[in-house]
Amino acid sequence: MRTAKPNDPKVAVGYVRVSTEEQQLGPQAQRAALERHCKAYQLRLVAVFEDLGASGGLDLDKRPGFMAALGAIHREGAGVLLVHRRDRLARDVALDVAATRLVEREGGQVHTVEGTSNEATPEGQLMRHIAAAFAQYERALISTRTKAALAVKKARKERTGQVPYGWRDDGEGKLVAVPAEQAVVQRIRAMHRRATTRAIVDRLNAEGVPARGARWHQTTVVRLLGRGQ
Repeated sequence: MRTAKPNDPKVAVGYVRVSTEEQQLGPQAQRAALERHCKAYQLRLVAVFEDLGASGGLDLDKRPGFMAALGAIHREGAGVLLVHRRDRLARDVALDVAATRLVEREGGQVHTVEGTSNEATPEGQLMRHIAAAFAQYERALISTRTKAALAVKKARKERTGQVPYGWRDDGEGKLVAVPAEQAVVQRIRAMHRRATTRAIVDRLNAEGVPARGARWHQTTVVRLLGRGQ
């Protein structure tokens, strides 16, 4: 695979990824970290792209945010694709290597706010590969534990998975609609015809619309829009 002539190392494109299971480091927190990093290191952040509800093992061509980020690197002449941590790029060694090479083909380098070295040295490359391997191991470990827990629940004939917003468990394993939450779901779908998911989240939080948790998140809205309720 060819590598393009290096682009401007002071111009950055940001990439944010959040899986459906990961809420502790949401898109807003990642964006804020990217912005702080760019300010500290005097980088010009020209764009940030997101893949919400995307597993770290998902193929790169199935991530519209990542593919858009690649296009922006080429279009803006950006020398840096900035992610919060290496596992935001991928939780799979092969995908990590492939993503890195695609970025290099467009003239950029993958940099992280936290975790591994950004230096283009054999040592820095080794540390990045080690980080990717640990991310892959962690993903496999979580998957194994989840499957084991689900198997136990199924054996006990217990409900598996979270009760989706708009519904409640009647105590016997059946879902019952919650009218107030169903109304919010319908409103979200109506709002999405003319507003982005980020704008919807901001509106719901500003109005104090009850959420299952402290506040509304983009991943929650994306799931609701994708669920055929």
